[in-house]
Amino acid sequence: MKSLEQIKSEVDRMAAVIGASNYAGLPTYGFSRDAAHPHIEVDSTAYHWVVVERGQELDRFTTAQVDAFLERVFTAVTFELATAYELAHRAELTDCRRLIFQHQIKLLSMLSPRWAQAESERHAHIISTHPLDDFAGVRASLTRDLRESGHAPEVAWQMALKRYPLPE
Repeated sequence: MKSLEQIKSEVDRMAAVIGASNYAGLPTYGFSRDAAHPHIEVDSTAYHWVVVERGQELDRFTTAQVDAFLERVFTAVTFELATAYELAHRAELTDCRRLIFQHQIKLLSMLSPRWAQAESERHAHIISTHPLDDFAGVRASLTRDLRESGHAPEVAWQMALKRYPLPE
């Protein structure tokens, strides 16, 4: 079992690989900042990824396997980095998940091809149950504009759907 200091050293080393050395989203070690900021705990039997908000524990991942633990840490870190990247590179008629997922896989690939493959499979599952929708934003804007111009909400929605159908 690695110590908390050894885990921190490994997280710091891996964060440097993906250019996240000074990233504010990296976890704290041994204490919670609260505000849904993740922290890491280590005891004699396991590693713990913990998220606390307003004093309530929202998430806890526990494992004795260091690789599985680091995968959990960097799946979260790379997702946050990827969402920030998408926001800075937003394309209007593109489902934001396209760029988020692509960038996250790129970052994870730099750390572990196996982690990247596993996350890619999770993305495929998400997309299979919630298909990509490149027109969601423009459809929502058009619906709002039509409502503001006097159309009933359901009529505005149907008009927007006629112009920008939902994905199949």
